[in-house]
Amino acid sequence: MKSKRHAKILELISRLSIDTQEELQKNLRLEGFNVTQATVSRDIKELRLTKTLDKDGKYKYTAGAKNTTDAKESFISLFSTSVLSVDYAQNIVVIKTHSAVAQAVCASLDKLNNDAILGTIAGDDTIFCVCRNNQLSIKLVSELRKMLL
Repeated sequence: MKSKRHAKILELISRLSIDTQEELQKNLRLEGFNVTQATVSRDIKELRLTKTLDKDGKYKYTAGAKNTTDAKESFISLFSTSVLSVDYAQNIVVIKTHSAVAQAVCASLDKLNNDAILGTIAGDDTIFCVCRNNQLSIKLVSELRKMLL
């Protein structure tokens, strides 16, 4: 449940301009997560969310990792608890996740800035990842599958 909640938080802050714990708690409840303020506070700390200035001059929560190591660790944690399978067809990698977490996993993958990946797109439980060529797809699938063990 915690990994699904974390994934939902990452999805919410990527879609909405959320600037308070209360607003995050309200949005989580609308999504079916009955959480307390203390839980939201812990989640913010665990996800290392920070408040950043948006283009309108207002602060909002963002999932900005402090460095590449943090981003990689966050990705591995989310990936290993959320992903069901990884496969490929030529230069397209297909990642199947639990329901409602594909967008969060995809956003976390994008933050790694992997040079092999041209672009990603996520639905509810599936991520399509376009690689530069077939060989890079094979390599990416191998790396991702190791995280599932």
